[in-house]
Amino acid sequence: MEPKNTPLYQEHVKLKALIAPFAGWNMPIHYGSILEDAKHTRSMVSIFDISHMGEFIIKEDPARSSLDRIISTPVIKMKNRRCKYGFLLNEEGEIIDDLITYRIADNEWMLVVNAANELTDFEAISRQISPEASFENISSSIVKIDVQGPRSLDVMKRIAGEGVKQLTYYGFQHFDFMGGSYIVSRTGYTGELGFEIYIDFVKGEELWKALLQHPDVKPAGLGARDILRLEMGLPLCGNEFTKDTTPVDAGMDRFLDMDKEFTGKRALLDRQKRGVSRRLIGFAVEGRRTPRHENRIVSGGGTVGFVTSGVFSPHVNRGIGMGYIDAALGAEGTTITIDSGKDVIHATVVPLPFLKNTSIKYTEV
Repeated sequence: MEPKNTPLYQEHVKLKALIAPFAGWNMPIHYGSILEDAKHTRSMVSIFDISHMGEFIIKEDPARSSLDRIISTPVIKMKNRRCKYGFLLNEEGEIIDDLITYRIADNEWMLVVNAANELTDFEAISRQISPEASFENISSSIVKIDVQGPRSLDVMKRIAGEGVKQLTYYGFQHFDFMGGSYIVSRTGYTGELGFEIYIDFVKGEELWKALLQHPDVKPAGLGARDILRLEMGLPLCGNEFTKDTTPVDAGMDRFLDMDKEFTGKRALLDRQKRGVSRRLIGFAVEGRRTPRHENRIVSGGGTVGFVTSGVFSPHVNRGIGMGYIDAALGAEGTTITIDSGKDVIHATVVPLPFLKNTSIKYTEV
């Protein structure tokens, strides 16, 4: 990454400021009510402005792919116009970031990374990417708006045309609308049918207003996003994923392509062989009480784990959360005790996700 006193870096900061009115760092906690935002997403359609996310473009010969050796995603095995979840790790196998890879063409990929890690990720990849590869941070030029909810297909057909109904889960296409050709994907983090639109930043405000013209659509904020992703048992970078966490600790082995070489693989193989000392669990509380991030999980007078995320879920009507606990104590059905700092909260270890029947894999008949 360019040093902070260079013109290139300053231009990056300047462009980020231009999209700030639509960007996630200005994204409100709610648009009137966190719970109502979340309920509307589960029943109708919500739009989320997450322009704060980072996007990188990599172009290189797949036969000599350096990207394939950097991230856990099987880059060269991916089909064109498909998305895949994976990790950027350090040599110790610890998580730098989780990300989604888009294979745009035989020799082109887009990485979508978390906002807080954008520059860190860019630096980490820059140190390892081949000099023969083209590696560009396009985050400053992109507005990303997510359209989430069981009625989102109808909304997207009005924006991008009837062809959008052909998108399958974790697929994407370029669609012509608003004077350009833009990526629309279908991944989703809410558990509902959902689409992600990547559009030129000068078109961001126009798209936002056009989406709000649909009677089923309302905007939603950060608070609802946290409830929705937690109801689906989806980890969050900075909460479930931290600098001392590996995908093996988090039970995310299925997102590691152990048939290839990638940064951190050897450390993860060793960790798998030795076994983990802690595990990531989901838990449910009887009633509305909600454990919070970093609350201690206690047993026998000692600390045996900690809460990574906790919310009140309006859809299961109780407090829910995730956390790490000593591996021997995290079996499903186990009762755990959480020290909130004021009193104790009793919860039960439950399987994830908390919600089972959602519209995320909806297919139009």
